Amino acid sequence: MSGTTSVGGTSVSSTLFRTKTVEQSIQDTEEPEHALKKSLSALDLTVFGVGVIIGTGIFVLTGKIAKENAGPSVALSFVVAGVVCALAALCYAEFASTVPVAGSAYTFSYASLGEFPAWLIGWDLILELALGCAVVAVGWSGYIQSLLDSAGLRMPQPLSGTHGGEFGFDLLACLLVLALTCVLVVGMKLSSRVTGVVVAIKVTVVLIVIVVGAFFITGSNYDPFIPPAEHTSGSSDITAPLIQLMFGYTPTNFGVMGVFTAAAVVFFAFIGFDIVATAAEETRNPQRDVPRGILGSLLICTVLYVAVSIVVTGMQKYTDLTVDAPLADAFKAVGHPFWAGLISFGAAVGLTSVCMILLLGQTRVFFAMSRDGLIPQTFSKVHPRFGTPYRSTILLGGVVAIVAGFTSISELAELVNIGTLSAFVVVAAGIILLRRSRPDLHRAFRTPLVPWIPALSILASLWLMLNLPAETWLRFGAWMIIGVVVYFFYGRHHSRLGKGMPRRPTPPAKGDDSQIPYP
Repeated sequence: MSGTTSVGGTSVSSTLFRTKTVEQSIQDTEEPEHALKKSLSALDLTVFGVGVIIGTGIFVLTGKIAKENAGPSVALSFVVAGVVCALAALCYAEFASTVPVAGSAYTFSYASLGEFPAWLIGWDLILELALGCAVVAVGWSGYIQSLLDSAGLRMPQPLSGTHGGEFGFDLLACLLVLALTCVLVVGMKLSSRVTGVVVAIKVTVVLIVIVVGAFFITGSNYDPFIPPAEHTSGSSDITAPLIQLMFGYTPTNFGVMGVFTAAAVVFFAFIGFDIVATAAEETRNPQRDVPRGILGSLLICTVLYVAVSIVVTGMQKYTDLTVDAPLADAFKAVGHPFWAGLISFGAAVGLTSVCMILLLGQTRVFFAMSRDGLIPQTFSKVHPRFGTPYRSTILLGGVVAIVAGFTSISELAELVNIGTLSAFVVVAAGIILLRRSRPDLHRAFRTPLVPWIPALSILASLWLMLNLPAETWLRFGAWMIIGVVVYFFYGRHHSRLGKGMPRRPTPPAKGDDSQIPYP
């Protein structure tokens, strides 16, 4: 007796795990009403990657983790985290060059694991990128308010956000998201130009930190490079890491194991390189340029992270580093407030590009899911002039702007991290499965040592996920349950793949904003 139930003559399992072929995915990109404009190069993609990776991680996490978890050996933690990301990046590069379609991990999952897993990872990415954008916008607002305070200006308390339990609306964060939404609607090339200017500014600031800071390094600050291990006091409630509640393992600060504990935290400074894959459909030569963009941006950022962490822990003893603005405060500590102010300005500018690219990634995932019919297809209509998914961009930009206005950073940031790691696991598993099911596919870039590299990526990502608080897992689980309900009540019945993916009739005349429904 079969273990699968049958609905309308079709087994539920075959419905949930039906895959969309690579050829079907690519064919969808040729529909005039759903075709994104191809305007990006390898340089544009690398700039996008650097633009989204270099943000709060390099300006904040470096000092925080050095002081609390690893000391000067935080440089090694960045190397470890960079290796974990590189394993995932190799998998993303193969998929993006094989399936150059908007949607990133969602699209890859649809081609390898099936519709329901693809829906889950797409639903996961929507949460991850929306909250990521909102959290970064709030961080940007904080830097701007700090600069305004230095100039003698102050935002009214009710419009400065939620602080210390006092409720407020963060007007600056909301306005930033709305402004970036307009930029994304106008076009990808304009977005890449804006990002290029912003990235040039913040990379220059980072290089200033490295070059100027090198003259203020004191060798004794590196002693000891790996401080003696300190066992953390364990917690038994849901704020404890899941691995501690499951196995009784308590992470260690400092010492050799502290390097790996810190790596689980600084990993989050690398989040964003996978966004490059969401722009594959808008790239002129995706088979060549997407792998270059992904791997190039990750390499550049890893080198910069390691260099900055070495400089800042050499300028100031790790025990004296501040948590909120360690780079700027390190320059103040050596008597150079001018450089400290310049770094604060660079941090504020840098977060602008992070926010925009996270919003870009979210709209492309939403667009891909809409084009497949899993959410209303009206959101996959592209603008007749700009060639961008303007409806999904406006909708999501408005939602994220509201969330940013009312959001507190502390409670939401870790949801971004678990979502990213989940996507890493799915993409790595998809590489193994697609190699077996479709060995005939042309792969412009091939992940080396399959299945070992993908397997290592899965294990490394799962290890970092287990180090997240159980509370984060519960919130993530609640969001995914909502996603399952939405899929079974809407997505499964409106899926284009489930309807045989009929081709669109002749597209409407230019300027006609009506939607032609699928039969």
